[in-house]
Amino acid sequence: MDLREDEPGPREIGRRTYVVAAVEPLDVDGVRSVQVGTIAFFVAFLALLPFYGRLQDDGRGWWLWTCLTGTGLGLLGLEYCKRRRRAREDRAEEA
Repeated sequence: MDLREDEPGPREIGRRTYVVAAVEPLDVDGVRSVQVGTIAFFVAFLALLPFYGRLQDDGRGWWLWTCLTGTGLGLLGLEYCKRRRRAREDRAEEA
């Protein structure tokens, strides 16, 4: 039986045999993952904000700024993922 690389079935690699299942790949564009991460960073920022003075006294003021930076980078990443999703949809429509 001659299998192509993209077809499911057993694969022998070295002395081991692996079975490749016939599973369709997930259509993941990353938008939801980035949204959840950005929201988590923002919630952490809001939760730490009342403790800013104490964090500064303990030398952990960077925790607050890390959360704020994560929120900002998450917003940039969200825009990137949304643009990538739109480009993929446009490409699919053209095909």
